[in-house]
Amino acid sequence: MNHFLDIHQTDPAQLRGIIDNAISIKSARAGRPRGALDDALPLKDHMVALIFEKPSTRTRVSFDVGVRQMGGQTMVLSGADMQLGHGETIADTARVLSRYVDLIMIRTFEEATLHEMAQHATVPVINGLTNRTHPCQIMADIMTFEEHNGPIKGKRVVWSGDGNNVFASFAHAAKQFDFDLVFTGPEPLDPERALDGLYTTIRDPDEAVQGADLVVTDTWVSMHDPQSARERRHNQLRGYQVNDALMSKAKPDALFMHCLPAHRDDEATSAVMDGPNSVIFDEAENRLHAQKAIMQWCLGT
Repeated sequence: MNHFLDIHQTDPAQLRGIIDNAISIKSARAGRPRGALDDALPLKDHMVALIFEKPSTRTRVSFDVGVRQMGGQTMVLSGADMQLGHGETIADTARVLSRYVDLIMIRTFEEATLHEMAQHATVPVINGLTNRTHPCQIMADIMTFEEHNGPIKGKRVVWSGDGNNVFASFAHAAKQFDFDLVFTGPEPLDPERALDGLYTTIRDPDEAVQGADLVVTDTWVSMHDPQSARERRHNQLRGYQVNDALMSKAKPDALFMHCLPAHRDDEATSAVMDGPNSVIFDEAENRLHAQKAIMQWCLGT
C-alpha cells in the first residue's frame, strides 16, 4: 500500500514514474470530451473519499473528475459532514472510512491530521494539502515545466514571496528531482528551518531571478488571515511582486507559475499572468493528470 503524503517521503524513481505516467495519461485523452471515460479504467469499481476541511476549487474538481474518468466513484465530504475533529478521533474515522472506500484524499489544516489518518487507515491516503505542504500541486508543476522546457534536472527555479506550504513542497522536490531552488523574500517570511539545505536564499529579487528557468509565486495572504496580517504582508512583500521588470531579468524562455487562486496585481501582475511566459492554466489543468497518476500509483492499478 502506497500513501502519497509528501514528495520527500516518496522515492525519486517512483516520482519520475508518476510524472511519466501523467504525461501519457494526458496524451491519451487528447481531444476527448471531459466526461468521456479513459480507455483503461484503472479505478473501475473503486470508491474514493475526498475530504475537505479547507475550501477548494482545483483540488476538489480535479480529483473528482479524475476518479470519474478512470471509472471510479467519489464521495465528497466536508468537515461539517463528518465527526472528524468534533468528538470522534481521527484514528477511528480512518478505520471506519477504510471499511467503505478504497482510497482517501484529505485536504486539511494540520499535518498531524494527515499523518494520523494515514497511520490508522488500511487504504492509501493522499495529501491534498496541509498547512505545511502541497505535494500534488508540485507534481503538476514539474509535469508542466517538462512539457514546455524539457527535463527540470539542473534547472534554476526561483520562488518570490512567502516561504509557505507550496514552497515547502518545491524544496522537497528540488532534492528529489535534482534542480536548484532559490528563495527570495523578506526574512520574517522565510521558509521553516526544517527545509534548510534544500534551497538558497537571495534577498534581492532582481539578483535572484538572474538566469532563472522558472519563476514561481503564490498569494501573499491566506483566506484565514486577519486584516492586520493582510496589511502587514502587503507591506513586507510589495518588493517581491512578479512583474515584467522582474521577469526580464530571467532567461528569455523562463516560465511563470502560480498555483492559483491569485490576487491579480498583488503577488503578480496581470501582464505577467496573461503573458507569453505564463503557464498557469496548463499548470491548473495538469493537476488533473498528475493526480490521476498519483492515484494509480497508490492503488497499484
